[in-house]
Amino acid sequence: MLTQLTLDQLRILASIVDEGSFSAAGRRLGRVQSAISHAVRNLEEANGVTLFDRSSRRPELTAEGRVLVEQARRVLAQVDTYERMAGAMAAGLEPQLTIAIDPFVPTPAVIDLLAGLRQAFPDIAVTLYTEGIGAAERRIVSGSAIIGICALNPFAPVTVQAFRIGSIDMVPVAAKGHPLAGKAAPLEPEDLAEHVQLVLTDPLESTGPNFNVVSPTVWRFVDIGRRLDFLLGGFGWGFMPHYLVREHIAAGRLFKLALSDANVLLGAIDVSVIHDRSRTPGRAAQWLLTKMREPDWHETFAYSLPKSADAKL
Repeated sequence: MLTQLTLDQLRILASIVDEGSFSAAGRRLGRVQSAISHAVRNLEEANGVTLFDRSSRRPELTAEGRVLVEQARRVLAQVDTYERMAGAMAAGLEPQLTIAIDPFVPTPAVIDLLAGLRQAFPDIAVTLYTEGIGAAERRIVSGSAIIGICALNPFAPVTVQAFRIGSIDMVPVAAKGHPLAGKAAPLEPEDLAEHVQLVLTDPLESTGPNFNVVSPTVWRFVDIGRRLDFLLGGFGWGFMPHYLVREHIAAGRLFKLALSDANVLLGAIDVSVIHDRSRTPGRAAQWLLTKMREPDWHETFAYSLPKSADAKL
């Protein structure tokens, strides 16, 4: 019966195949050969199949044995993972790590960060939320995320601990063929107000928060990639992270708008790492927080963000 199956039997089966013989498996496991043979017979009886062909001097796996030894390896690997994870959790590793990121945060810097996390904690499960403006901070406050990388609301609750990691240049753009793209003179606020503005918004609060809304007619987006598609499609104008649109500007698909009023320009958005000071971070979260304070990672973050002033676009 399958209920008689033991992990010891599966380890013996895998060891026989790895070492090439019953006796070699016994030496590896510190068992006498008779004990190895007895364990294999019990395993065969429990499964109702013959695992080894014993007609020759060297036992060979049967067709059934070849299939089942691979299953045994999978079970043993899962057990090893279970034991490793249980030990890590007992030492303070959280069962999973949830991170919330604003949509304009550059992906390369996040990939670099999480690649290091995976090396340090290969078994931890990660959930990554990328939603609209305000969602990352809200998840930190509600406890549904442990770490946020976002633009910090100046009126954030006092429980939110934050440290700045950099800034993202924002540029006003419109598609080739849009009426605003054809104007050479600096645009006045009233010029902008005549056209639809495409903005990022909070996924739960349809009326805001928003950055630098100028036009009375607004189309709101939670997904920054979708908003870029609509900008390219000529549906309106909007402020976009320079690093996301610089190639489109260089190719002439988007035009950087010249604005006359400095108060209208969004300029740059400061990006901070946030967490709830009332909750003690687990080992993985603390590793990330420490890593994101290091100058090397700040350089990685900045490298993903070519400054608008660096390019004649």
